[in-house]
Amino acid sequence: MKAPVPGGWGRPWLAAALALVCALALLLTTPATVQAEAWRPAITSPPPSKAPPPLPLPQLFDQALTASRDGRFGDALPLWDRVLELAPEDASAWSNRGNVLLALGDAEAAIAAQDRAMQLDPVNADPHLNRGTAEEALGRWDAAAADYHWVLERDPADASALYNLGNVAGSLGDWAAARDCFEQAALARPGFAMARSSAALAAFQQGDLPAAEQQLRNLIRRYPLFADARAGLTALLWSKGARGEAESHWAAASGLDPRYRQGEWLQQIRRWPPVPIQALDQFLHLAS
Repeated sequence: MKAPVPGGWGRPWLAAALALVCALALLLTTPATVQAEAWRPAITSPPPSKAPPPLPLPQLFDQALTASRDGRFGDALPLWDRVLELAPEDASAWSNRGNVLLALGDAEAAIAAQDRAMQLDPVNADPHLNRGTAEEALGRWDAAAADYHWVLERDPADASALYNLGNVAGSLGDWAAARDCFEQAALARPGFAMARSSAALAAFQQGDLPAAEQQLRNLIRRYPLFADARAGLTALLWSKGARGEAESHWAAASGLDPRYRQGEWLQQIRRWPPVPIQALDQFLHLAS
């Protein structure tokens, strides 16, 4: 007869044995699991992005000035704004910002900027010259002339003020006064080629063709690539009937600066007198 199979006492023993086996298995597998976790590459989050450090004020000022001189006015304006955030009492920054605003077409804001520059630096002539230019853009001839006279009262030989005052006189139709101002500006600054060219064009307007022609030819000899003198001589020679030489000078002038084809630009920006503008316009229509 077979011995009876143990019943109730056998299961506790089996459970204990199984528990021991599981414990041993856990002890054997845990180090391997930890080791497996250890060799996994660490995933590191990128550091939070940081804004570049602000530029020192002198470097920022130079960047704004370079952008202005290069004609990158859209870039220059925010640079001047940053300069003024750091140095709100800098008169030159206000004046330069005003010049940029004028170049961008906001003459009123330009005048306000020049006013602020004058408050901060009452003896500086530059804001008066710059404000006068903005006032000219708005046709405020008396206000512009007052600014230029303010400069000339303190420095009668200021070539820029003399030249700008000549432009005001020409805009008012007083070409004798304009010619005198241009000639004084050229004397005050001997290398001021545009003043000499404007004086010649004023002489052309007055009917003094010999003086105008001589001045323009002298300018071309000294500055062969000066488009204004070439275009002015083109108009003068055409009015005298010297078509062949006029065409020769025009070929050079139009190649150097195609804006001389635009009557509106000549009148409003370059500020030529009406007689030379009409002569050049006739030349362009008949020569084309």
